[in-house]
Amino acid sequence: MGRLNGKVAIITGAAMGMGASEAKLFAQEGAKVIATDVQIEPLHNLVKEIKENGGEIMGLSHNVTSEDEWKAVIAEAVKAYGKVDILVNNAGVSSPKTMADMEMAEWNKIMDINLNGCVIGMKYVIPEMQKAGGGSIINISSIGGIVGMAGTSPYTAAKGALRVLSKSAAIEYGKDKIRVNSVHPGIIVTPMTAPTMVEGGALPFYQTYTQLPYFGEPEDVAYGVVFLASDESRFMTGAELVIDGGWTAM
Repeated sequence: MGRLNGKVAIITGAAMGMGASEAKLFAQEGAKVIATDVQIEPLHNLVKEIKENGGEIMGLSHNVTSEDEWKAVIAEAVKAYGKVDILVNNAGVSSPKTMADMEMAEWNKIMDINLNGCVIGMKYVIPEMQKAGGGSIINISSIGGIVGMAGTSPYTAAKGALRVLSKSAAIEYGKDKIRVNSVHPGIIVTPMTAPTMVEGGALPFYQTYTQLPYFGEPEDVAYGVVFLASDESRFMTGAELVIDGGWTAM
């Protein structure tokens, strides 16, 4: 306990799934959490739960594709706590479409949320981290950002771009003690993935490629994110933390 004492963290896409687990664990470890999402009711429930357990958190409505909303979220964090130490770009959506089947509007939507939203967040949080004397940015990518995956072309393209963007930002801002790393989850059971896994009939495929005899839970990713947010990873930047049950070992 206390691995994030005194740190201020913004976590996007925090209402459910991995983001909610990250917010809970961050609060348990002593961080002041700004949890954001477009899903207001589950976000409200998360904030209530964390406060009831003694954590410090505020929940903000936040469309990550909006520059104005990013500016407002960061300004609110600085107003409340004086700084931003950690940014977790967790918000994302999936796209079960092949290249030939997708519409360009869908491609643009996936890119806006999964990639451009992270770019905007980094653009506006980095100056605050420079003022604070450093920080940690954690971009939630995917194993789809490392290896090809059929039927998810827009998603993997965005996640692959986020992976390399993280490395470039790490090089640009290392001198400012700002660390930028990416996290690459495998098959994690969340409200977003469960329908595809069960109703979409993809379960046998996922089981074939996951080397451990079970799938990941949101907490499995959250523990890795806490490590990257903490000073325990102070010499890690531009790195990829893969949490995939052995998928990319093949």
